[in-house]
Amino acid sequence: MTAVENRYRGQGLSLGVPQPSIDAGAPAALLARCPEAAQTPLHRADAIATQAGVTQVWVKDERTRMGLGSFKALGAAYVIAHDACVDGLDMVRRCYVTASAGNHGLSVAAGARVFGARAVVYLADTVPESFAQRLRAQGADVVRAGAIYEESMAAASLAALDNGWELLSDSSWAGYVEIPHRLMEGYLVLAAEIAAQMDRPPTHVFLQAGVGGLAAATAAYLRHVWGDAPRMIVVEPAAAPALQAAIMAGQFVATSGPASCMGRLDCKEASLIALQGLSRDADCFMTISEEAAQAVLPPLAEAGLATSASGGAGLAALMTAGLDPSARVLCILSEEP
Repeated sequence: MTAVENRYRGQGLSLGVPQPSIDAGAPAALLARCPEAAQTPLHRADAIATQAGVTQVWVKDERTRMGLGSFKALGAAYVIAHDACVDGLDMVRRCYVTASAGNHGLSVAAGARVFGARAVVYLADTVPESFAQRLRAQGADVVRAGAIYEESMAAASLAALDNGWELLSDSSWAGYVEIPHRLMEGYLVLAAEIAAQMDRPPTHVFLQAGVGGLAAATAAYLRHVWGDAPRMIVVEPAAAPALQAAIMAGQFVATSGPASCMGRLDCKEASLIALQGLSRDADCFMTISEEAAQAVLPPLAEAGLATSASGGAGLAALMTAGLDPSARVLCILSEEP
């Protein structure tokens, strides 16, 4: 485990991109039209609190989100719904292309299917075939390209240019910010639910991150409603410390490392919007080992919170953080097993 305090807290890095949105009303109003849209539960996990040695642990459970099994359902599907219902675009002629480690691709595929568009999802070699099968079941075309996520994203970007398709990424980089900014806005539905479900702010919030979209959107909104009170800790695999490395360097950096068992968090480059937002809002950037990510899974399953190494990474970090016994902690269970 490595923990780095954020020396940019409050001011943040200036990366020339927009800050994450805090307008939770916009996605909530649009997603309310979806028959599958419903609030996900917030569980009090007393058994986990006991094992972590803290007073309370609250777990926001995203495993049933819109029938897609993860928080990602709030992102790409919201972008596609906005294109169809707000901008009135011709969806029959529209093709969305993306790269994914699984869940983001499901959101693209489901959104495209609902609104009559086409979806093409590029997967790296490390993504399990089970995800590819789920994508095809949602009507997406699946293309294998590259050994890691960043290589599959490069292939998807090239396909968008060559074919005139709409690139719908959950990451952002210089010159590509409008779509991922809107996509992150969709995650505010989750953050607004948390704020409404809790009767007072926690003392600590653990937010797992891949490119950082969920962590940045949630942190921005919870800072908006709760102020400086909670200590916010961003959690990444030790094999993919893209946000932590950028905070240490004071600028965007690309990282490298072996493949992680936390597959949906195994991103070697951070989203610029997420990095800018988290450099302002997060207090600490923490990495966890493969062993720590796996060790938390049996106790989570015993507590009725079965998930993957990616989905439980925030809780894994809690178990190794050594917090004061008076701590009241919020974590996100971001996906189903």
